[in-house]
Amino acid sequence: MLRILYEKPMHGYQLLEEIEQRSCGLHKLEPGSIYTLLRRMEERGLLESKWEKVEGGPDKRVYTVTKHGAEALRIGLKSIIRRQALFEDLARFYKEHFEKEEGGEE
Repeated sequence: MLRILYEKPMHGYQLLEEIEQRSCGLHKLEPGSIYTLLRRMEERGLLESKWEKVEGGPDKRVYTVTKHGAEALRIGLKSIIRRQALFEDLARFYKEHFEKEEGGEE
């Protein structure tokens, strides 16, 4: 959620659709849950929101990542990169030590 909102501020329903699209349908959140998460993130200072007027429709609350939220995103992504290096090392180990054994059993 932070990454998507960092790229482009948006309202909750738009975020809901974006998450589903980017995850190829694997992550489908209910509208009630996404708004609960957005409120909690705002309470923690990760997001801020402003009401946006919409002609011919109800106003929408648009969420934007704060400096604190951008720092949390940076730290989270750095952690993912470290984990990725670990997984790559484990995959190399698997290929070197076990992939040959499995290939012979087919």
